[in-house]
Amino acid sequence: MLRRSISLLLAFASAASLSASAFASEELTESVAKDWDANLEKLYLHFHQNPELSFKEVETGKRMAKELKSLGYEVTTGVARTGVVAVLKNGEGPTVMVRADMDGLPVKEANGLDYMSKAEQVDIDGRLKPVMHACGHDVHVTSLIGTARQMKQRKDDWSGTLVLIGQPAEERISGARAMMDDGLYERFPKPDYALALHVTSLLPAGRIQVPPANAYASSDSVDITVYGIGGHGAAPHMAIDPVLVASQIVVSLQSIVSRTLPPREAGVITVGSIHGGTKHNIIGEEVHLQLTVRSLDPDVRKMLLDGIDRVSRGTALAMGVPEDMLPKVVRSKTETTPPTNNHPDTAARVDAAIRAQVGEGSMIHAPTQGMGAEDFAYFVTPETGVKGVYFAVGGGFPEDMSNPRPHHSPLFRVEPESAVTKGTEAMTAAALALFSGE
Repeated sequence: MLRRSISLLLAFASAASLSASAFASEELTESVAKDWDANLEKLYLHFHQNPELSFKEVETGKRMAKELKSLGYEVTTGVARTGVVAVLKNGEGPTVMVRADMDGLPVKEANGLDYMSKAEQVDIDGRLKPVMHACGHDVHVTSLIGTARQMKQRKDDWSGTLVLIGQPAEERISGARAMMDDGLYERFPKPDYALALHVTSLLPAGRIQVPPANAYASSDSVDITVYGIGGHGAAPHMAIDPVLVASQIVVSLQSIVSRTLPPREAGVITVGSIHGGTKHNIIGEEVHLQLTVRSLDPDVRKMLLDGIDRVSRGTALAMGVPEDMLPKVVRSKTETTPPTNNHPDTAARVDAAIRAQVGEGSMIHAPTQGMGAEDFAYFVTPETGVKGVYFAVGGGFPEDMSNPRPHHSPLFRVEPESAVTKGTEAMTAAALALFSGE
């Protein structure tokens, strides 16, 4: 495995070192900067202050459709409920798809920016929630519009079909699969290549990182209902306390990673939510746990999920829960995605093209940190035959670099001008390179 990784990195570095000067353009940099001043800044502020939750991105989709139609793209709305697909045919050649996710998160913004979101929205669960672009999808959709304009202006420089995607419900890791189920590759031109970017507050604004192979982990949402026998808090011997059982399960779940995975394999089990009980002195009857499970390898993924079943059942039995009341473990059929893996040769081409455009000093070549997940994986699974590349664009404010504002936090923030303009430059350069066939 180590030898294969070294070989892959060497091959990537060799391919990326090839001359890509044909794609470098000072005019592109200037054009994107002018577009920021004239259009993109206002558009970014609109998206930032009007975020919408997963599968509720109605107004976001409408605004994206309006912008893309004004540029001359053939636009279809309502794909997988709220998704947008725009097509620009420009002669013979490959088909390149560029995707941006649209949804915000149920988080109340508290980062001190003078343009903070104050939006609220009824979620698909029927509850009113605050809404914030706490993962930077406002940067993604703004950059997509910027890329659409640059590619339209450069029609003489490429030949083929460009497909642009406004994807819903990435935060529920459901939207990409929903678009595929709605016939994305049957109703619209199927891509030879698929591109996407993600802004990150963990990298300085304007820096670019193109992973040579794995970009994101798999993700599975798991719900556990722990059952007990209710009673008085002063007489626990007459009850079976599901809070205690659930607490022991939470602790024991970590042994799956620490004691069943090989030490060099990566895996994460996080309990993100625990709810149970109604009052100080009442032993309740149920506790509900919500988990996220991350891995990079299919065998590890199965091991983690099977381990959750085993630990939940075994812990409950050890604590006296009857056989007919053992925990119910449910793996989500919708909030699940495989790892996002870049196609190595295509990633090398994209890296070379972006580096030529933005300069070596703007590139970061370092291992990807963390176990974030992305449902972009569904667009580029091996059976699709689509060669995908997902890259990162830095958005961190200089003053935040010593203490970054994490994604999904009320404090999350990115420096929009650098993130949007560099993202647009990089995506345009990448698309042009893939159309060129070089």
